[in-house]
Amino acid sequence: MGNSEQGTGSIRRTILGVSFFGGPASDAVAAIRGGGLLVSPAAPALKDLDRDAGYRDALLGADIVIADSALMVMVWNLIERDSLKRLSGLEYLRELLLQPDVRHPGNTFWIMASPKSAATNLKWLAENGIRVAPQHVYLAPMYGAEIADADLLALLDRLRPQHVLTTLGGGTQERLGLYLKQHLAYRPAIHCIGAAIAFLSGDQVKIPVWVDRLYLCWLFRCLSDPKRFIPRYWGARKLIALMWRYRDRLPELRGA
Repeated sequence: MGNSEQGTGSIRRTILGVSFFGGPASDAVAAIRGGGLLVSPAAPALKDLDRDAGYRDALLGADIVIADSALMVMVWNLIERDSLKRLSGLEYLRELLLQPDVRHPGNTFWIMASPKSAATNLKWLAENGIRVAPQHVYLAPMYGAEIADADLLALLDRLRPQHVLTTLGGGTQERLGLYLKQHLAYRPAIHCIGAAIAFLSGDQVKIPVWVDRLYLCWLFRCLSDPKRFIPRYWGARKLIALMWRYRDRLPELRGA
């Protein structure tokens, strides 16, 4: 079996040089509550671990990396004869949103991808008892290869929410999360949850619990928007070869 280590209240697995959290959602929530960066990398972004330096640094700099990728978990368990359990970003978010400190007004700050996504997600949150004030919502600009956002830093340092949730695309939100962790004047819990909120709110296709547990989120997304998601998930097949070659070792960084 590949490397395992005793992490924050739970067993971890080192996969492709990254320490993945191997416990249940409740343990992950408890581990990050006091502050730090939690990321949930998916296969379409993980496949670029050997060529995207910023994304790679974000995963290595995170405090909790949950095993969200069904493909990664299945391949790892096959080649290492292991029994690592997947913890999806959706399962994690469901648990997080049950927490009293997350439901308390003013304790969360949401970084949204677009006005439409923000409206849909905030409506769903309000319907489920979580009301977010307008000043606690930030519409992210189009970030480039290097992330810098002085306006966001100033706003967070002024409001000081306990929880910062980013709902951006994979590869971007992790780099933004690391930037915030390194530059904020205080230490919030930064949750990079990506599309998980959209699966609940209907901003993207809604994902039932049974679909998530059967590792079929990718199929539902592909059926809902084939042109967008089929190429994305087909390209993720590169992760298989990367894992077969490196297993628990960090891949060599190559040019894009």
